[in-house]
This record gives sequence, C-alpha cells and structure tokens, in this order.
Amino acid sequence: MRIFDSPASIAPQVKLLSNGRYQVVISNAGGGYSRWRDLAVTRWREDATRDCWGTFIYLREPATGEFWSTGFRPTLHPAESYKAIFSHAGAEFRLQKGDLEIHTQICVSPENDVELRRVTLTNHSRVRRSIELTSYAEVVLAVPGADAAHPVFSNLFVQTEFVRTNPAVLCNRRPRSEGEKAPWLFHLMVGEVGAEDTISCETDRARFIGRGRTPARPALPVGPTAATQERPSCTAAAIVSSSAATMVPPVDATARTIASQS
Repeated sequence: MRIFDSPASIAPQVKLLSNGRYQVVISNAGGGYSRWRDLAVTRWREDATRDCWGTFIYLREPATGEFWSTGFRPTLHPAESYKAIFSHAGAEFRLQKGDLEIHTQICVSPENDVELRRVTLTNHSRVRRSIELTSYAEVVLAVPGADAAHPVFSNLFVQTEFVRTNPAVLCNRRPRSEGEKAPWLFHLMVGEVGAEDTISCETDRARFIGRGRTPARPALPVGPTAATQERPSCTAAAIVSSSAATMVPPVDATARTIASQS
C-alpha cells in the first residue's frame, strides 16, 4: 500500500488497475486514462509535466456557487486534508473541504470490462447540504497513436446518445470500413437505493468546456443544469458528462457510483 498526502510530486505517482483487458491508470493528483485492449477509451498524452487528462468528477454547492473535484485534478483547488491511497484492491482519494468529507474509490471489475468510481460524501455540519456531482471524460475509442496523430479527425467518428430510461450515455465509433467492428462505451451514474434525482448529460466538449478554457474552469456550470442530448449526435469533440444533485443530511453520509464499460 502507498499513501500520498499531497498531489504535488516531482513526477506523477501512478496506480495501474487492470483485469487483463480493461486498464485504468490513476495518478496521485487524480489524472490518468482508461484503455480497453489496444484502444484508448479516454484521451491521454504522454507528458510528465502535465497531468490534465482522465476521468474527473466535479462537485458543486449551489448555495455558495463553489465547485471543486474529487481529486486535485482538474480544478486544482487545495483541500484542508488530502490523501491518495493506492492498494491492491484499487485507488482511493480522501479530501476534506470544510465540513464536507469526500471519499472516492476507484476499481476495475475482475470479471467484466468496467471501471467503477464510488463517491461518498459525509456532511459533518449541522445543516442539510445540496451537492451537485458531474462526471467528465473525453471519449476516444481508437488506437492511441491514431488519436495523437489526428485528434480532430478522430473526433468526427465518435457518436453519442443519452438513454433516459437507464439513464446512461452510450458512445460508439462509427466504422470506417465495411468489415470494421464498432467499439461501444456506456457511462452511467447512479445514487443510493431510494434516492430521487434527475440525471442530465452533456456530450459536446465545446459546450461544456468552452472556447479558450480548460477542464479546470469549464464554461458550462457543473450540475444537473447541463443540457441533455437524447438522440444520436456527432460533435467536433465528444465527451461523456453526467450530472445529478445529492442531498446530504447533517452528520450523515450519502454515496453515488459512476460506471464506464467498453
């Protein structure tokens, strides 16, 4: 087991999670990537000076407008207490933001090609708080080398659709030849049993991030105010982003799980 009490390190310290087919790499700052066999599921670039790629989860409190993330990346907001824990079972992040404790667990299923991210929020204050959770990842579904060589061209073949009944975001790469098999990805956010909430999504990076911005300061307010795209669509740069609001009772905890599968 390795424990890091700071996201700052000379080089990113990483944890590899894999079942032999599906791989997830997580850094001590919260960056990383996902791959399925020889395909990149999410976008990543090999650069030791930048750790801005991966699957991220934003948190926002509507009452104050303050937002941050479950790891140091991508918002770069410091926390009162920060721990990244790498064990044989998976990776964990524990943050303390005022009276709110954030515990994130990341693992890869040993049987199915799916990664799970479970976020548990503990409210240590004496007032009920509403916290909005928003996931974010740039979808590739292509060989890493091909995406690195022509990322704009690669984006043109990614198609996304929101299925409200589940609710989940489905992504697939349109085949470029008759014999090519199209890879699929689903992205799903669920809450605790009995929780009543509305899931919304956004699949257009230009709308979510905005021109001249980065995931550290997205243009679209994180939370369930994001737009919902229910028909298949293609954008200049596809992402998966699901949002939902969670009520955290005083001196209590609530959990939400995010799953991605290829």
